[in-house]
Amino acid sequence: MIQKSNGSSRRIPNPAIHPCDCISPITLLTSLIDLGRDICSYKSKFFSVNKRNARQTFRKITNLLLFLQEFRNAMSDPPDSVVLCLSELHLTFQKFRYLLEACIRDGARAWMLVNSDRVANQFRILIQGIATGLDVFPLSTVDLSNEAKELVELIIRQARKATFESDTEDKKAVKDLMRILNHFEKETVPNPVEIKRILDHLGIHTWSDCDKEVKFLDSEVEIEFSNGEKKRELELLNSLMGFMSYCRCVIFDTVYFESHRLNGQFNSSKALKGINSDDLKCPISLEMMSDPVTLSTGHTYDRRSILKWFNSGNTTCPKTGEKLTSTALVPNLVLKGMIQQYCAENGVAVVVSSRKNRDISRTVMAGSLAGEGAVKMLAGFLVNKLVNGSVEEMNKVAFEIRVLTKTSIFNRSCLVEAGVVPHLLKLLSCKDSNTQENSTAALLNLSKHSKGKVVIVESEGLDLIVHVLRKGLKIEAQQHAAATLFYLASVEENRILIGENPEAIPGLVELVKNGNDRSRRNALVAIFGILMHPGNHWKVLAAGVVPLLLNLLKDSEREDLVTDSLAVLATLAEKVDGTVAILRRGALQLLVEILNTSISRTGKEYCVSLLLALCVNGGLDVVACLVKCPSLMGSLYSQISEGTSRASKKASAIIRILHVEFYEKGSSASVTPVLRLPRERFVHVW
Repeated sequence: MIQKSNGSSRRIPNPAIHPCDCISPITLLTSLIDLGRDICSYKSKFFSVNKRNARQTFRKITNLLLFLQEFRNAMSDPPDSVVLCLSELHLTFQKFRYLLEACIRDGARAWMLVNSDRVANQFRILIQGIATGLDVFPLSTVDLSNEAKELVELIIRQARKATFESDTEDKKAVKDLMRILNHFEKETVPNPVEIKRILDHLGIHTWSDCDKEVKFLDSEVEIEFSNGEKKRELELLNSLMGFMSYCRCVIFDTVYFESHRLNGQFNSSKALKGINSDDLKCPISLEMMSDPVTLSTGHTYDRRSILKWFNSGNTTCPKTGEKLTSTALVPNLVLKGMIQQYCAENGVAVVVSSRKNRDISRTVMAGSLAGEGAVKMLAGFLVNKLVNGSVEEMNKVAFEIRVLTKTSIFNRSCLVEAGVVPHLLKLLSCKDSNTQENSTAALLNLSKHSKGKVVIVESEGLDLIVHVLRKGLKIEAQQHAAATLFYLASVEENRILIGENPEAIPGLVELVKNGNDRSRRNALVAIFGILMHPGNHWKVLAAGVVPLLLNLLKDSEREDLVTDSLAVLATLAEKVDGTVAILRRGALQLLVEILNTSISRTGKEYCVSLLLALCVNGGLDVVACLVKCPSLMGSLYSQISEGTSRASKKASAIIRILHVEFYEKGSSASVTPVLRLPRERFVHVW
């Protein structure tokens, strides 16, 4: 049985702070009036719950503003008790603003509904806080009209008598919602009319509205899971997420594909033109911001850096030195989107804040009986649509499966068990490009599940996926197909099957040659996975991948593509044929330059691995050429002290080879190569 949660104070934050002691009374009063007007501006916002309580609040603060404005006109030299009153009111007004912001937060409507009693109590406490603050106001000692004094006394009386309870309609909606969650627990289909009534009460009228609720609840589950807080609250969050996922798929027919694909991110490459990358870096750490937040001064910092600044006892803006009246941090979503877009287009790695590190292991289970039942019934609904729906409905279902399986292991398991894979595979031959793309992306997510891999291969899906790789109607479908092959290749038997398909490896190589940056990355990691089966080495070489990779190393400015190319080349160089193919292209000098200039630790590690393989398999000619490079030794010694443990060991091995095989034995013709290979196998390497 689903139980209501009392919630936690963390979810309705009140990061209010007392005004500083040195602030002048007139400045404090002016700030208080501005804050009151800001609160009253919320009248025009939509309140899905606690509407009556919000209206009461606006009325009382409007009356209080009349008094404060008259007092400001009459104020001369106020006593200390007046300053104390204004300070307490300022603190209470701040808390009101945060509470109202929580009430209107987009995506949090279902959560605010089940916490409507606690929210109502917050309203009551804050209104009483206004009465307490006004109690110390010395009405008898200030020069105010009788009407103003009577207004204050009226506000105090009303605030003390005010009753703040959940709206009757809120209580009814909560009761209906709990009944539907209990239906999910029993895996009985709820009445869609009742579901629609709850959604209408919350103002959730579109697929996009529902999707925002799912995303908010998912982020709250992640926070609660990582904090290990109240189990009952975590169950309720998971139940609500199951409810909203069910509503998103079953209740709404129109899907906003583009809005979900962008996921709220900035998507205008034109606006990035002329952007200085320094403007995207934190003024404190001088590193690219991963979670930009803005202070009351208007300056933006990375959340982690500014929190360290505050935790060190600082109460000023680092950039201006201005003393802060509030340490509230406002997420700068526009800038965050620009940073993500910039990094994606330029191959820049961003350190993701620990707050956002997703641990999807929490999604192995549904988290609640209601959440589990909702997803199971939803899976059955989607399979039925795949069997009996129109082409348009099938496209919607493919997209829904794509969304549901993106970050949830449990959802993947349920959908595989429900039998969606064979139906999605049939859609790969669809002539509609969007349907093909969504189906491929859904299969990509399902291929991350162990049983999903098995079902895809057993359903003869490998050939269909390779067909999309070669002939996909959109580049996005091709890149999803390449990524699917990567996950399938995690199984040894599948690596063999992929290698035996005459179109698979050439298709991946073609994507490296002609695809966009993302499709190239997917193709490269798929090739890397396929190479884990030794029998595929010669097939990859025969497909002509080496010159393409060396060109990428020369021309690409993206670190990720350079690193992935080095990884594939290092694997190929482990065999003599791979070494010969790489050396024939005169790659040694290029590799040394990359080792000297790359800023990626992983890239340097693969570069060292590649050079070691070339030394071992290439013999004396390679060693002699490397010795002629004066900057190499410095880079190798740097890897010993600063590189990864693997890079350190391999750098040491190269140094030993260079010293033992060249310096100690000399460079005469009688020197024995590292491997006794026929002389004609060596090629000119510079």
